[in-house]
Amino acid sequence: MRESQDAGLAGGRARAAARTRAGVSGPDAGAAASSGLAAPFRLPAATLSGWATPAAGPPVHVEVFGRSDGPTVVLAHGWTCSIPFWAPVVNALAGEARIVAYDLPGHGASPAPAHTGYTTDALADSLAAVVEAYVPDGERAVMVGHSMGAMSLVAFAGRHPAPLRARVSAAVLASTGVANLVLGLPVLPSLRWARGVNRRITVAAMASRLPLGRRSSPASRALIRALALSPGATAEQVRFCERIIRACPPAVRGRWGRVLARLDLRADVPALAVPTVVISGTADRMTPPRRSDVIAAALPDLTDLVRLPGAGHMTPVETTDAVVAAIRRQLAGSRLDGFSGSDGLAGSARSGRRQAAPEGASQD
Repeated sequence: MRESQDAGLAGGRARAAARTRAGVSGPDAGAAASSGLAAPFRLPAATLSGWATPAAGPPVHVEVFGRSDGPTVVLAHGWTCSIPFWAPVVNALAGEARIVAYDLPGHGASPAPAHTGYTTDALADSLAAVVEAYVPDGERAVMVGHSMGAMSLVAFAGRHPAPLRARVSAAVLASTGVANLVLGLPVLPSLRWARGVNRRITVAAMASRLPLGRRSSPASRALIRALALSPGATAEQVRFCERIIRACPPAVRGRWGRVLARLDLRADVPALAVPTVVISGTADRMTPPRRSDVIAAALPDLTDLVRLPGAGHMTPVETTDAVVAAIRRQLAGSRLDGFSGSDGLAGSARSGRRQAAPEGASQD
């Protein structure tokens, strides 16, 4: 196992990581650190902080948590997020697994790519570098992706089939899609003639580089709740997600948003040939459940298709227990199938319950 420690990047990247961990950037960083967050939303101390460098493009920032002798879980966050997004999941699993989390290119402490580096290939290659550097030799990890992180995993499977077979035992895809994502945000849902207008407005919004404002406000929190969470999300969950989203540089948000607006990874889904759980929230406006149905229908080894009633897009935050339960099932199943070389995981065996995608799953 090679764990890159590029000292030349440490200074500026460490400061960025500290700001990201607080959930904000710039002048708000000190206020965030002093205001505090509830325990589930605070990351524990990392056992290792380092870098993984793809064949092309800048390195990505990586942190490792939990048991050094536990089975490895790799976490890939979504668009506009960063490693601290996984705090509830890390806190739940730190006593039983070795957790590797990384900042996607341009997010958190990872340097932004060049203008030409905003591609799904870059997402795939960054994840491949993390797997190569941080998954121990002879072990296969459980890979967990949320939103764009799950898309990264699908792209990785299509672009790097050999590392997938050698280093990955199972996967969890949460709140994601692989094509036609702009249709997940209906601006004028009741008017059929407005579909083209809705698409143009949505693409423009996703690609926008306008700043989200220097301060949180009732209006900004209401927008985050409406788009990323659900009406039932707690005020603490909304505040936590807002801080993380606001920390994403506007240019990075807009450039990756443009990639998502035209993304189509449907051809790569069959390459994800490991046991896979697909999770969606019924109140997810960004990647509605029908997006998950398309993925589930194309997967060669669907372990489970999980619907979370009332949950919005941020399922690892809103429904942490359900996401953690899926990860534990995959870890336990990997042990039984002889995929992982680690011992000591407490948990039940994979349930074996396989819920097929609904017939005629929509491709839109």
